[in-house]
Amino acid sequence: MKPVQSLNHIGIAVRSLDDQKAFYADTLGAEFEGVEEVPSQKVRVAFYKINDVRLELLEPTDPESPIAKFIEKRGEGMHHMAFTVDDLPARIAELQAEGLRMIDETPRPGAHHMKIAFIHPKSSCGVLTELCQPPQ
Repeated sequence: MKPVQSLNHIGIAVRSLDDQKAFYADTLGAEFEGVEEVPSQKVRVAFYKINDVRLELLEPTDPESPIAKFIEKRGEGMHHMAFTVDDLPARIAELQAEGLRMIDETPRPGAHHMKIAFIHPKSSCGVLTELCQPPQ
């Protein structure tokens, strides 16, 4: 199996993007890159960058969204880690052949026009893991 290309981002669940901006931009000095709404995921996403690391703050837009449920159950905090891959459908097939449990068996749209798929935390050492394929 080919290794992943790189860490793409760290996803952090928050109740409010506005309430977190001062910490990430002012306290940490992260570069604010913008906000994007991802209706299919029922979230607004704020992007911050520190050198080569991107942080993705996830604010629920619906009380029934996965992020809202995560925050209700666990509170704000790290939600997932995401890694870049070059052929997401092939990677999903490889992982399934190895017996890993996937949340997404086919790629779906994500932020930044990427195709994404999640590996279930039970198959990834308790960490929700996202695979991302940037647009070609």
